[in-house]
Amino acid sequence: MTNVLFIQGNPKSLSESTSRQLGQQFVDAYVAAHPGAQVTSLDLYQAEIPLIDADVMTGWGKLARQEDLLPHEAQKVARLGELVDQFLAADLLVFAAPMWNFGYPPMVKAYMDAVAVAGKTFRYGPQGPIGLATGKQAVIVETRGGFWSAPEASAMEHSASHLRAFLGFLGVTDVETVFAEGLNFDPGRSDEILADAGERARALAGRLAAGTLQPA
Repeated sequence: MTNVLFIQGNPKSLSESTSRQLGQQFVDAYVAAHPGAQVTSLDLYQAEIPLIDADVMTGWGKLARQEDLLPHEAQKVARLGELVDQFLAADLLVFAAPMWNFGYPPMVKAYMDAVAVAGKTFRYGPQGPIGLATGKQAVIVETRGGFWSAPEASAMEHSASHLRAFLGFLGVTDVETVFAEGLNFDPGRSDEILADAGERARALAGRLAAGTLQPA
């Protein structure tokens, strides 16, 4: 059985969010081609995703010193542990989010912070950091108002490139992407752009489910 973690990073509902719709198309196609897959949905704007704040930092320090945590510290630290365990249990990570102001919505970054835990998802060795979350595949599904894939625009794109680098740091190096670009640049073509991206997302899902895709 393949465990799929579907991570959604848009506060809009499914009916309003193009990134969530595109991600859902991928997941639906993957499950259709791989009926044994088990999907867990994680809505980052509805789930509890603790920020790395003073409570968390203090709580981690107390754990290291084997001291008792205050209830609110313990709650946040425990939830972060749950998120890490969920991340590590997934075989396929599917991220669906829009590009906002050259990057991702803030809760996507909060989730990245939540699952980057030394000793769990990475460690430092003599030659530098070593990712511990190996053996996984990841798919990044992203909607963009403009066009950011061209080389001349790469200096301002800090969404998918950031997430890909972050996943690589954790040991997830088999990463595929599906972009829908230019949705606001030419609103009259938005349906066409989304339809094309949906077709690519479904095709990718089929190849992944069949195991015919070579690692990126």
